[in-house]
Amino acid sequence: MTKRVLNVVTNVGHYDDPSHPTGLWLSELTHAYDVFAEHGFEQTIVSPQGGRSPLEPRSLKFPAYDKTAKAWRADPERMALLENTAAPDEIDSADFDAIYFTGGHAVMYDFPDSEGLQRITREIFERGGVVSSVCHGYCGLLNTKLSDGSYLVAGRKLTGFAWREEVLARVDKLVPYNAEEEMKKRGALYEKAKLPFVSYAVVDGNLVTGQNPGSAKETAKKVADLLRRSGKD
Repeated sequence: MTKRVLNVVTNVGHYDDPSHPTGLWLSELTHAYDVFAEHGFEQTIVSPQGGRSPLEPRSLKFPAYDKTAKAWRADPERMALLENTAAPDEIDSADFDAIYFTGGHAVMYDFPDSEGLQRITREIFERGGVVSSVCHGYCGLLNTKLSDGSYLVAGRKLTGFAWREEVLARVDKLVPYNAEEEMKKRGALYEKAKLPFVSYAVVDGNLVTGQNPGSAKETAKKVADLLRRSGKD
């Protein structure tokens, strides 16, 4: 049977300070989307509110703005997918084998407290499906609890955008919280690469996480490997 992946994107277009725009980090979607497409997976895009997902301006500049991101922006059908994302209450988690949370600083605002996304994530995870994220996408896992009331991330190895990377990106004064620190508070076994901004992905059972924008492809490949293996069982 064809595997199905649910890609999660943000609806937020700016930091607390409206003069600082943010949004979806486009290549974190396109790199993974292309990997999943190569494997023949069916894909759907969801956001906390449904509807439009704005793009992070910094992701549309060199070096982040690569050929996959450019190809997406040049394709009206692909861009339309980001204008008309599904809302969580339109999603039946039973239809999906994996969920993949994209990043961009915007997700720090609308991913953590989306009860709809938490429901979908919990149901996919407890069914043995793959839960994955890249970069700030792990903010979507911060408050997700399992049926027994424990945090999904508690006691599990994972990674995501590091505080050192926030400082180097010069947004540490803009972000609403320290995501790395918040993850550790919830009992997550946080890991990161020795060097900032290099590709780094962690697999712990059916949880797959990538550290930064450069990790999206590696993360998606690890998700695809798990899905392929589960198809052979």
